[in-house]
Formats: sequence, C-alpha cells, structure tokens
Amino acid sequence: MPTELTPNPGSNVPGTNEPISTDETSNLIAADKVEGTAVYNREGDQIGTIRTIMLNKFNGRVAYAVMSFGGFLGIGEDYRPVPWEALTYDTRLGGYVVNIDPDQLDNAPRYPAGEEPNWTDKVYNDELYRYYGIPYPTF
Repeated sequence: MPTELTPNPGSNVPGTNEPISTDETSNLIAADKVEGTAVYNREGDQIGTIRTIMLNKFNGRVAYAVMSFGGFLGIGEDYRPVPWEALTYDTRLGGYVVNIDPDQLDNAPRYPAGEEPNWTDKVYNDELYRYYGIPYPTF
C-alpha cells in the first residue's frame, strides 16, 4: 500500500482546493524557500542571496542558482549564475557557500538586472561551468 503524504495545511494548488506540501525535510527543500537564502564565501562572509534557481525542464535537475549581488533597493544590482554543484549548504550558517576566492567571484560571469544570458547557448553554459571548475553536465 502506498504511503500517504500529509500536505501542509492551508497550501493549495492554484485553481483547486487540492493541498500541496511546501515543507522542508532533512534532504528536500521547496524552490520558493531557496529563493532569498543567503550565500556566503568560504570565510563565512555573506556575499549575496539566491534570487532564483533555474531548473532543467526535461529532467528536473537544478542547473543554476542565480545569485543577486550589490545594489541598493534593486538599483545597481547584478546577477551571477552559479552552477548548482558549486554551492554547498552549510547548516551552521543557514545558507549556501560558494568555495571560490573573492577575486574569482568578483570576475565571475554576470548580467545586470533586467537582462538575461542566452541560457540555451551551449558555449555560454560550457564556459560558465568551466569558470567554476565543474564539467558541464549532459542534461
């Protein structure tokens, strides 16, 4: 007999009365809970936040975390896509750690708020993953 899931009370699928689970477990987290999570450097200094995550539509894997850096009230803010594999969750900090030096992070591929890179460009993706020292996965 299949295990019955207990949904989070009060959460509903839009347009229905069907409840959905949005809770966090020991090894799973809802995408909307990842958004806004702090990102730290390896010294433990907060360097940004996760703006969103980019999922591969076909296999469901997280491809990138788009990190938000700088700016004030959204002005001057830029985004840096970071391969998901370059981030490690640190329970002590309650956020993600990117294990690269500050100069490398300062020079990481970025784009200004209001623009987007060509996510479908294989050359762009290869270069981005290579920058972080991670082989581009075959999605």
